Amino acid sequence: MRASGPWRLVVALVLAVTTSAVAVDAYRGGGDHNFHRDFDVAWGEGNARFRDGGRLVELSLDERTGARLQSKERYLFGRFDLEIKLVAGDSAGTITSFYICTGGARHDEVDFEFLGNVSGEPYLLHTNIFSDGKGEREQQFVLWFDPTEDFHTYSILWNPHNIILYIDGTPIRVFKNNAAYGVPFPARQPVHVFASIWDAEDWATQGGRVKTDWSRAPFVATYRRYNVSNACVWEYGDDGGAPSSRCGGGRGTGSTGGSLRRAPSWLEHKMDWWSWMTLSWVRMNYMVYDYCADCKRFPHGFPAECIIPIGRS
Repeated sequence: MRASGPWRLVVALVLAVTTSAVAVDAYRGGGDHNFHRDFDVAWGEGNARFRDGGRLVELSLDERTGARLQSKERYLFGRFDLEIKLVAGDSAGTITSFYICTGGARHDEVDFEFLGNVSGEPYLLHTNIFSDGKGEREQQFVLWFDPTEDFHTYSILWNPHNIILYIDGTPIRVFKNNAAYGVPFPARQPVHVFASIWDAEDWATQGGRVKTDWSRAPFVATYRRYNVSNACVWEYGDDGGAPSSRCGGGRGTGSTGGSLRRAPSWLEHKMDWWSWMTLSWVRMNYMVYDYCADCKRFPHGFPAECIIPIGRS
């Protein structure tokens, strides 16, 4: 079902205004971002090229390898913004990603994964959320723009209340803290931030039916304007003391290791009425798969978070 008429026009105008405002805010708030200084090349070192003094990085995929960046810092809660321009042309079989992850068997993880496609077909955005080692919470979207023509801002907001995924400031997905209802929520393990490009031709494009055309390699995705000024940096205490996290952004600073003082605004952020309406519009018009609606996959009942009303506080 697709929205139409005045409602579609109003939301489209708001999306345009929000996109411009968020792009400016992300740029101004990004601080002294530098990929070369703030990230390690976890693998594919020869396929990570730093430009403009480290303010921009190109990750490439060839038949030999892809590339992955991993942040040097770890974070317990934060808003993570990153501008990406995806692989142009025939990108079938490739995945370009931006995600946060704790690592370990019982890991927490939040994913933006862009599944490549043949020329002329749209990218598919694959999102997933893992908590306490359990994932399988896939939601997929087509985009309302061409992500290969210009940079767009992809954001993960993670605080004790919810996880919200944004594109250019528009919310596309919410995972609320429903631990009180038996749904594990990431709240205890610090994460690294990752950016990568890799080959997944066995499943990425049309379920693996379309393979990677290596004659078109290298496949290059470009990242810039990494912003973590609104995040809590995980720190270990002196002489082996208890770990804590130093938070920045918003109204002030605080610590999650003890009592929180002057909590930053992002740490308390929840969806307002208009955000819920915008999210509903995105779901109606651009969501193509929701695990919470897959009866064949869950014939004996949906996961607990699917039964809880999405807007419940």
